[in-house]
Amino acid sequence: MNKKKNTRTKSDINVKNNIPPIKAIFLLVFIFILMIALLGRVGYLQIVDGNRLQTLATSQQTLTETISAKRGNIYDSTGTKALAISYDTDKVYINPSEIEDKYKESIAQNLSAILDVDSSNLLAKLNESTNRFLVAKNVEKEKIDKLKEWKSNLKYKTGISIENSPSRSYPHSSLASTILGFVNSENQGSYGIELSWNSFLSGTAGKSVSLKDAGQSEIANSNETYIAAENGYDLNLTIDVNIQDIVEKHLATAVEEYKCESGITIAMDPSTGKILALADYPNFDCNNKDTPNSKLAEKWDTLSSEEKNTELLRMWAPKAITDTYEPGSVFKIITSAIALEENIIEVDTPRVYTCNGKYYIEGEKKPIKCHKTAGHGAESLRDALANSCNPFFINLGLKIGSETSYKYYEAFGFFGKTGISISGEPKSGIFYPLSEIKQHELGTMSFGQRFTITPIQMITAASAIANDGILVQPQIVESITNTDTGEVTTFQTQEVRQVVSKETADTVASMMETVVTQGTGKMVVYGIEGMEQYSVGGKTGTSEPIYASKDDGYVASFLAISPVENTKIVLLVILDNPGEGVNHNGGQIAAPTAGNMLKEILPYLGVETGNKDTGNNSTAIEDLY
Repeated sequence: MNKKKNTRTKSDINVKNNIPPIKAIFLLVFIFILMIALLGRVGYLQIVDGNRLQTLATSQQTLTETISAKRGNIYDSTGTKALAISYDTDKVYINPSEIEDKYKESIAQNLSAILDVDSSNLLAKLNESTNRFLVAKNVEKEKIDKLKEWKSNLKYKTGISIENSPSRSYPHSSLASTILGFVNSENQGSYGIELSWNSFLSGTAGKSVSLKDAGQSEIANSNETYIAAENGYDLNLTIDVNIQDIVEKHLATAVEEYKCESGITIAMDPSTGKILALADYPNFDCNNKDTPNSKLAEKWDTLSSEEKNTELLRMWAPKAITDTYEPGSVFKIITSAIALEENIIEVDTPRVYTCNGKYYIEGEKKPIKCHKTAGHGAESLRDALANSCNPFFINLGLKIGSETSYKYYEAFGFFGKTGISISGEPKSGIFYPLSEIKQHELGTMSFGQRFTITPIQMITAASAIANDGILVQPQIVESITNTDTGEVTTFQTQEVRQVVSKETADTVASMMETVVTQGTGKMVVYGIEGMEQYSVGGKTGTSEPIYASKDDGYVASFLAISPVENTKIVLLVILDNPGEGVNHNGGQIAAPTAGNMLKEILPYLGVETGNKDTGNNSTAIEDLY
């Protein structure tokens, strides 16, 4: 057989296998650069970006769940009346980025039917947002069960998640609302005790960390890290629900009856500093904090959005602590205590000063008038306090002098915070600088005008007089309880300083009793059946607005102590801006309001009655100031 010869020539072979040297060089260089780039990228990922990638991988491989801490409850002083409680509830969230566009409308419609939410608004948010957002909170169990059943039958992702979290409720709605405050959407305190004691009430959240599969489900029997939540502390306030209820009831009646803009009342145990009641009217419903109260509702629709926010902030504030006011003639007990302590005057020395109805400050053309235009005639200090005589106290204030006055003002606590544990208390009252005080300023300060203090400062200073001259820090939280261990921490009375002697304090208290039995404070017992049998001291106050702020109106007030000896309660009632046609004197409207409160509070406190000498009751009602 003949074999076919290979006919390729040497030149043919050289043509097919011959690669130009320049191309080979370029190819080798390209491969080399590619390898260098690859090695560089690997090095970057390993060395430079390694930690981030490892963290990302770990996050994708682990399932972390937050364990919510239960917020502590708030109770009254008895420990049996809950003022704020926490309970578990469900919230429904949705993440639009996990949903295909073609399913969004169906999801919105079904959620609307199950959760009673607006489907059009929900669909708009699903189309506009890429971030997870809250669909509904406080969802009932029946709705949650229905939602889970609907989800279980679907073959596509809904982006829906259900979280169990604690919610807050206030069983007494508006009772003590400005004290309690409320929590925000994250269950954190926003006002009042809820804010000031948030670090104790909120607790610390825990968490569990476990492995998860590609479907984001927990892998059974995998190692799990579990950190238990530390639940919040329970708080027991010094507030007594029964006294608080009495105070709020009569304060509301007075504000409405006398057409006042607002009212404030504080009840305090002078020996311990415990606040037994603290009330603002109008108040608000803690469960519906954004709903305007009855007063605010009258003008709500006329307000701009900014004005509505401002008014809500005002509505929520504990005004007995945050607001300042001119105390008026109630402050005369402070002037009296200073004069007695400094031995400038004796309490019952007759005819110390003769009031003719006006007082001329040296160098001024217009006099400062007494509320009794004919004058009170010759008076002792006891007489002057009972009569609430301004000229007498102007004369006394000038004798005391500005430096001595300010020394005692500071000692009584008017130049600093009282230390009550609710946020919002101003640093100080508003007083003239010492260098600017002349006779006119000193004279008006002596009867409680042309400076401002807070109601909590006033009652704290008055309580020092009712407590043998010892100033104590006002207290509104009595104890806290660790709900995990049961450990109870009780807060003790904090004595601040001895301001005046026991002898001076007893003398001023005795003078205050004369105010009630013979002077301008008669209405605290006058016409209130049974009240004449109790030992009560007091002082009326009526502060008038300065001319430039005359639209602010008058402030009528009354300060009561009972019993006069071994006092169990100091009560301050403030009625702001009584309506047109209403007598604005503290003795006329604030004193009977205090009397109606004490009529119910004193028996509750176990204060005994006794046949009290009511003194000379001949003072005309129109003279009560």
